[in-house]
Amino acid sequence: MADTKVEIQGQNAIAAAQELFSNSGLFGSYEIEGEDEQEGTFAAIATIVGIVGGTLAAAGQIRQWYEEQEKGESGQKIEKVLLVSPSGRRLPLENATVEQIKQILDD
Repeated sequence: MADTKVEIQGQNAIAAAQELFSNSGLFGSYEIEGEDEQEGTFAAIATIVGIVGGTLAAAGQIRQWYEEQEKGESGQKIEKVLLVSPSGRRLPLENATVEQIKQILDD
C-alpha cells in the first residue's frame, strides 16, 4: 500500500490527526501544514503508512473516526477532511461511504 494522506482542517485538526492513529489499525504520522491564528484554525496532514486488518476494516474505522470528529464534543470542530490517494484522487469525507473510502485506500 502506498501512502494515503488525510487533509484535516479546523480548530481541532491536530487533535483529530492524533486520534486517527490512536484507536485504530492505522499507522502513520502527521504534520501541521498551516495555522490561522486569528480564527484559531489549523491544517494537519496525516499520512497513513500501514493498515492492520485490511482496507475494508480501515475504511470503516476512518468513517467512524470522521463521524466522531464531526460531533466536536470538546466544542472544537473539524471543518473539512479530504482523503487523498497516492495517485492524487481526492475524496471529501463529509458524505463518503465506506466503499468509497476503501477505493481510495486501495488506489
